[in-house]
Amino acid sequence: MSEGRPASPALSQAEAYARIRLLRSANVGPVSYRQLLARYGNAEAALEALPDLAARGLKKSYRVAARTAVSAEIEAARAAGARYLFHDSADYPPLLAELESAPPILTARGDASLAHRPAVAMVGARNASAAAVKLARDLAHELAGEGYVVVSGLARGIDGACHEGAMPATIGVIASGIDIAYPPQHAKLQEQIANEGLLLAEQRPGTEPRGSHFPSRNRIIAGIAAGTLVVEAAPKSGSLITARLAGEAGREVMAIPGSPLDARSHGCNQLIREGAILVQSAADVIELLSGFDGKPRSHVREPEPDFAAAPDDEMPAPDLVDLLSTAPVAIDELIRQTGSSPGAVHMALLELEIAGHLARHAGAKVSLAG
Repeated sequence: MSEGRPASPALSQAEAYARIRLLRSANVGPVSYRQLLARYGNAEAALEALPDLAARGLKKSYRVAARTAVSAEIEAARAAGARYLFHDSADYPPLLAELESAPPILTARGDASLAHRPAVAMVGARNASAAAVKLARDLAHELAGEGYVVVSGLARGIDGACHEGAMPATIGVIASGIDIAYPPQHAKLQEQIANEGLLLAEQRPGTEPRGSHFPSRNRIIAGIAAGTLVVEAAPKSGSLITARLAGEAGREVMAIPGSPLDARSHGCNQLIREGAILVQSAADVIELLSGFDGKPRSHVREPEPDFAAAPDDEMPAPDLVDLLSTAPVAIDELIRQTGSSPGAVHMALLELEIAGHLARHAGAKVSLAG
């Protein structure tokens, strides 16, 4: 699946600290984080460059994340019994690392080796029917018995049933900090997963969940697994977001059909109509995923530009502000319209992002922020 991914050298304490500080600095997201490391070689050098990049992106003043805040975060993680997983470390989930939008840093409690085993994401409705909850629990238990790890989001309903059925072969991904139990009624289950399975969080310790955190959590759930199975879901739900993110990542998307008379089945039926694989048993899931090698089957990903390929004076930065609006546009379209090199366009976009003027979207698209 991604067994050939080389392990990075052990990080020094100073570089690990600098990486956390870099990611916590204003306007640094997963894509810009990786671009900064690629261009400057390490996080300490990237931190020094941030104010100049922001100035070139038309922001007059910029401050990197305060050392006191980063130190307090690290202490909170330690107090919670958590550790940091960096995107290029050997224990980072290998399939997740393949995604451009993968979190550069995760906090974790539990057995990180679970993320290296064959995994299936299982998601569904919070207000699930009793029959669907039992089916989810039974399917998860059977998949765990066949050597699969079940990944879900610790929500009420289907998610909780999947974790319970697969225990201890389960990974819980939460939308809060690693030290915050959400929903509160799953506090005991969350602690059990942390002690017997694996608990992951992208948000810094102490962060309460917000609405915007859940789609981010969903991309992690989909990214860790070779395929995502939706058990029961309404047409507009987070479960369908997870399924579509799995499809965009080139992973298998599966759904269990349901009665057209039950609105909670409409989402699954819709997914099947759109091309998801209809499954009815654990054997169906295993048959579909047994030959999966972790590579996208139909998603073409553009190669990342080489930011170290040429010095600044050989990479004229195009003026992109006039070409951008609040409507997302593909980066390759900007490259075509400016006539500049890919490296120059990506660097100009990075400067605008650090300055807070750029928003990134799925499918390698960007827009003006706000």
